[in-house]
Amino acid sequence: MERTRTARAPRRRMWVRAALAVLSALAVVAAGLGGLVVWQNTYELREEPVVIHQAGRTLHGVLALPARGKGPFPLVVFVHGDGPVDATHDTFYRPMWEAFARSGYASLSWNKPGVGGAPGDWLDQSMDDRAAEAADAIAWARGRAEVDGGRIGLWGASQAGWVLPGIAAKDRGIRFVIAVSPAVNWHRQGRYHLLAGLRRDGASDAEVATALSRREAGLELLGRGASYEEYVHAVGDPDGMTAARWRFVTKNHTADASADLPALRGIPVLLVLAGHDLNVDTAETEAAYRRLLPGPALRVAHYPDATHGLVRRAVEDSPLRLTLTALCAPRALFAEGFLADQEQFLSAVDTEGARP
Repeated sequence: MERTRTARAPRRRMWVRAALAVLSALAVVAAGLGGLVVWQNTYELREEPVVIHQAGRTLHGVLALPARGKGPFPLVVFVHGDGPVDATHDTFYRPMWEAFARSGYASLSWNKPGVGGAPGDWLDQSMDDRAAEAADAIAWARGRAEVDGGRIGLWGASQAGWVLPGIAAKDRGIRFVIAVSPAVNWHRQGRYHLLAGLRRDGASDAEVATALSRREAGLELLGRGASYEEYVHAVGDPDGMTAARWRFVTKNHTADASADLPALRGIPVLLVLAGHDLNVDTAETEAAYRRLLPGPALRVAHYPDATHGLVRRAVEDSPLRLTLTALCAPRALFAEGFLADQEQFLSAVDTEGARP
């Protein structure tokens, strides 16, 4: 028995040493991955938290400046899409801020009301409210020493399609616009989004008919200003439509960018469209922009492999891949050329005159 215990002891030590070696290797790998994550999420720019007090409004935001220099820098003002978005869009904006900084541009973004401790509730806003909010942020920015107040433009995505033209209509000093997957007409966009989602999910003809009937009932209620209680009574299951969201839709369902889009004539506009957009009818959007903004100032960039948010489709379709890419290689989230094309657009803006 003693010999057996003695013989087993070296084997136990061998297994312990092997286990320790594996743990050490894992620790090295973990440290390396941690370093990779930190490196990939370090951006060549300077971020300054700001609180904007303007015209009785308070906005909590971030001013992202190029890594070097005192300025004054031209500025890109970010206008969010739908939802409770914070100033960085959960860090989604930072690769763009970095690309813009390489062209010598600063970026300004802020939390929507009620997000990240900001006062208010974004669901209480109309599109006109959002345009007024952006106008206040721009007025504040023009008073900053780091900002060239004569070289300010807009970047906006999705729902911002109803906000960007409204800002430009009121501020003739806007120098350029980057419109990413912008919507034009609220009702048509909603119908397109509904049908695209049903097709993606393989809905039957009967299911499509039911969904469209339900939608028409909702539109009729919106048209006569019905209460949320009336809506629930009429359609039954609210299917995610809360009272606050109903209030928001009631304020905004007549939105149509067509009236204000001509305000963008005479300035460089980059229209960014995705090939797999389930939210916005890109064909309608492109046709509207080309009709209302004729001439060389409008540039249209197509990304066939991108989704609504200009994320590569193969990445967005895999939750695991999306998470890992966002963590370990956030710049690789976007469709090929998306960041570089915007950077080049801003560089070209500097060689073109302001609108008359």
